[in-house]
Amino acid sequence: MARILTGIQSSGKPHLGNLLGAILPAIALSKEQHNDSFFFIADLHSLTTIKDPEIRKENIRSVAAAWIACGFNTEKNTFYRQSKVPEVCELAWILNCFTPFPMLANAHSFKDKSDKLSDVNAGLFVYPVLMAADILLYDADIVPVGKDQKQHLEMTRDLGLTFNRKFGDTFVIPEPQISDQMEIVPGIDGKKMSKSYGNILDIFQSDKKLRKNIMSIQTDSLALEDPKDPSTCNVFKLFELLGSDEEVQALRKAYLGGNYGYGHAKQELFELVVRKFTKERSTYEELIAHPELLEKMLCAGEIKASKIARSVLARVKHKIGF
Repeated sequence: MARILTGIQSSGKPHLGNLLGAILPAIALSKEQHNDSFFFIADLHSLTTIKDPEIRKENIRSVAAAWIACGFNTEKNTFYRQSKVPEVCELAWILNCFTPFPMLANAHSFKDKSDKLSDVNAGLFVYPVLMAADILLYDADIVPVGKDQKQHLEMTRDLGLTFNRKFGDTFVIPEPQISDQMEIVPGIDGKKMSKSYGNILDIFQSDKKLRKNIMSIQTDSLALEDPKDPSTCNVFKLFELLGSDEEVQALRKAYLGGNYGYGHAKQELFELVVRKFTKERSTYEELIAHPELLEKMLCAGEIKASKIARSVLARVKHKIGF
């Protein structure tokens, strides 16, 4: 059995890009019979940027509700908040003491902001070490990551291997699983969908707000009667990611035939999103309305995660003489 570990940023409510690019593929992986999945909400990592406790709590609830609503089985697998397993902080400190300064100075998470050091806190600088502790603490075999996190996982492997060479076999060294075929989901402005760009499509909002969100997708100014090129249209690109082959071909024919406006296409996209995610949206609303259900599931996961964390940390401390 392979242990799969995935960390989930608690930076806000997941949007359609998160669902298609990360959430649904990870849940599919967790459903494979021989996989044991550990999914955690990286709320300690969020402290590098989010200082408001109420925003953090709201984000955690939104993230947890979205993953569970999309089908993550919290009984078969392990779902927990990073901050509720304090052993990760102790292991991070131990690993910090074996981490060369130049390694962290070369990390993308630091270098991307190093031109303005006044905005860089120590948490951001040692971010890769906390990520390494997140992984090594649970004997993870496989870590699915995007290309932007590949360097951090290489650091995790380096730290684990260095420790093992010095103290004997202690850590399981994880293998990365990097998908080259991950969908790039366009936002309402055509750029990659991202909260930082303010161009997201939030499927978990009310029908009225969702329709308004979809109607704001940017298009060109061709007249209703003009034929339109589906390959250059943001609405069509989103529809193509969600619709069946038959639905996509029907919409393509409508674009090319003329006398079909972008407003019609946006209405079809709205109806498709509502139809495709009916169950997920309903479950999400139910969980948000009853946070005690989320708390119960997370607490159960944290009990399971803590047992493994204590065992691995004890193994590490024994090796270094504590």
